[in-house]
Amino acid sequence: MPKRQYPGKATDYPVVAILGRPNVGKSALFNRLAGRQLSIVEDQPGITRDRIYADADVFGRPVTYVDMGGWEIRPEGPIEIGINQQCQAAIAEATLILFVVDGRVPPTSGDVETADLLRRSGVPLILVINKLDSPHQDAEAADIFSLGIDNWVMVSALHGRGFTDLEDKIHPWLPKGLPAPTAPAPDEAPLNPLDDPHGLRVAVIGRPNAGKSSLINHLLGEDRLLTLDIPGTTRDAIDTLVTRNDRQFIFVDTAGIRRKSRVPTRSPERMAVSSAVRAVENAKVVVLLLDADQGVAEQDARILGLATDRGKALVIALNKWDLLKGDAARQREVHRRLRDIISYVPWAKVVNVSALKGTGINQLLTEIERAFATHCQRVSTSRVNELFADIVAHHPPPLRKGRPVKLYFATQVSICPPTFVVQCSYPEAIHFSYERYVQNRLRETFGFEGTPVRVFFRQRARKGNKGESPTGG
Repeated sequence: MPKRQYPGKATDYPVVAILGRPNVGKSALFNRLAGRQLSIVEDQPGITRDRIYADADVFGRPVTYVDMGGWEIRPEGPIEIGINQQCQAAIAEATLILFVVDGRVPPTSGDVETADLLRRSGVPLILVINKLDSPHQDAEAADIFSLGIDNWVMVSALHGRGFTDLEDKIHPWLPKGLPAPTAPAPDEAPLNPLDDPHGLRVAVIGRPNAGKSSLINHLLGEDRLLTLDIPGTTRDAIDTLVTRNDRQFIFVDTAGIRRKSRVPTRSPERMAVSSAVRAVENAKVVVLLLDADQGVAEQDARILGLATDRGKALVIALNKWDLLKGDAARQREVHRRLRDIISYVPWAKVVNVSALKGTGINQLLTEIERAFATHCQRVSTSRVNELFADIVAHHPPPLRKGRPVKLYFATQVSICPPTFVVQCSYPEAIHFSYERYVQNRLRETFGFEGTPVRVFFRQRARKGNKGESPTGG
């Protein structure tokens, strides 16, 4: 049965929450139950911070698993406090709790207090004794039974040991009769991307602390994602389902992207950035979120390149615009600086928003839909060649060794992004500036706003080509 990440908070499926203190293997357990790598796994505490959902099935019965950060009995900082709040929210919506402990060590005071807390919640509980890679290690877990939880199972999330037994224990808590989760196979995407029933996937990217999680929380209407005034709060790329005016959006929150030289090699942050890049690759539209209060920086242009290099539809959102209210000079300076930084993508729409107050959000959603619509737009070959005839008449291609380059035939070969191929006599003689001119004419004529347009000049086949020539050659 295919599995997919669950992109929102509300679900008709029973919720199974995975809890435990930091670094007991909750994310590895979650990934194995979900059937794919969704949470970042690293052998240090504090990697997972937000609630991450995944739909799966257990022997034909659907379930939504929830991964979250490690529970701290006595949280010391804002991140730990925020993680505990996320855990409490997960307990409130859970049908069943998987309480995960490290079977290789005796239970800590945190394990004991967490077990007491979960028992008082009244939610059914399974004790998952993790990190027991072989039966020879089972005896090491004897002290764990002092927690007094009778419903238990020994597993190894790393090697997959004991997962059939675990699912046997989960299965009775899942109701019959619900439809199983489905996801389109990679080769079964809708013929028309606009008709994708799984929603329009939008990756939100930007520098640390630009307000990406706050934006998605506002769209969702709850504090689903941890938001703190601390760079690097978000680690995993997290899907969130948002429905507006009968349109479903899947917004993907990503980690803030700093300059590569400032990110330690083999660090959780480096892994988080890699996850953000994958989110861009899988998205249909990318929203580059900028901090208007901090101003636009060169790093924003580098992040923008992640989207443009991959041919994604793009919308730029200037967040925290409310902090510039009444300061017209500063507003003008921010927009001037932005135009300088993104001069190579003048086709991207810019929207002023405030994730905190909700201003500009409806316009942002409108621009996302418009950008995606043009990203998927297809133009008939006859209209394309009419345009190229006009291009040649008013701005002919350059000469090659004193002879004009002939443009024979043009057609759109694909969408997402719109891509055109022009058959010509000497493609090597086409300068980049002429290619850019052709792109601009295509954009102006057919309304390709919010999406890159690609044009390739190819050598016309010497034999068997019956295409008409816009130049008459």
